[in-house]
Amino acid sequence: MATSKYAAELVENAAKLSAPGKGLLAADESTGTIAKRFQSIGVENSEANRAAYRELLFTTKGIGEHVSGAILFEETLYQKGPSGKTMVEMLAAENIIPGIKVDKGTVVILGTDGETATQGLDGLGARCAEYYKAGARFAKWRAVLKIGAGLPSELSMIENAHGLARYASICQENGLVPIVEPEVLMDGPHDIETCAAATERVLATVYKALADHKVLLEGTLLKPNMITPGSDSKQTATPEEIAKYTVRTLQRRVPPAVPGITFLSGGQSEEEASVNLDALNKFPGKKPWSLTFSFGRALQQSCLKTWLGKPENVGKAQAALMHRAKANGYASLGKYDGGFPTLDLKKGALFEKGYVY
Repeated sequence: MATSKYAAELVENAAKLSAPGKGLLAADESTGTIAKRFQSIGVENSEANRAAYRELLFTTKGIGEHVSGAILFEETLYQKGPSGKTMVEMLAAENIIPGIKVDKGTVVILGTDGETATQGLDGLGARCAEYYKAGARFAKWRAVLKIGAGLPSELSMIENAHGLARYASICQENGLVPIVEPEVLMDGPHDIETCAAATERVLATVYKALADHKVLLEGTLLKPNMITPGSDSKQTATPEEIAKYTVRTLQRRVPPAVPGITFLSGGQSEEEASVNLDALNKFPGKKPWSLTFSFGRALQQSCLKTWLGKPENVGKAQAALMHRAKANGYASLGKYDGGFPTLDLKKGALFEKGYVY
């Protein structure tokens, strides 16, 4: 169990992060991943441009009304923007809690059909202690699981659940709320029932591991995929169907002690992610956790395409970000009725096969 030194703080911060009407801004793209984002708008992937873009995001006036926390890449946690202020100071001005991505990516598990395990446990305790000193109060670790013939395998589920549980325990020992992210990829032709069954198996394995490692569930958050048909499936699903299968899966597998579930967008378009999140919160039935967002591409895409690396576009880009943040804030309350501007309405427009951060 988490030490008495941090237990109360972990519970308090997990509650703040999952506060009603608020969610997380995932801005933890690695240097390689943000290079692809910048390339799409013709901007050089330099430290100065990364700092300018992060400052644009974090100084958007009023963003803290809808965003409770921001997940950062390590560079960003220690970075200053063009204004001379640190990113942590900018976030504090909006009452946004800084978080940090702590995993080191994935490697293939030998003997499997391309399944992966996440790296980063070596030296994690020391890193978490330093991140806490720098102002971080929560962390993220992404495990990736695939659906296919015989997949996810028992080996993959156990290996990834163990990694998530070890990570969560180490984070709590050092004062960081762990976001537990077992992402079941949407890649493939599977139907929605198959996605639901696979996700149930994965979540059961993960929460067994968390219990074995005595992780304080009240001081954690879950970041799962929504239950949808595969990216290559001929089946389509309405937001109400996605809500039904997703809520049912969570009811069956996620303990009520967990304060918040912060969904990843998984390649859904900006509008699609908001509409589906809204449907989840409108769906009747027992939902003892807050159901909110932890979106990266589905919060930033319109903002990025508006900015284009030009200082004169900062105001318009921040307005685009604020629109999406407000949309998702309303969706997390089940009060989104559409109508927020977006540059990306196409279904699945942000999907990338085998997506890596």
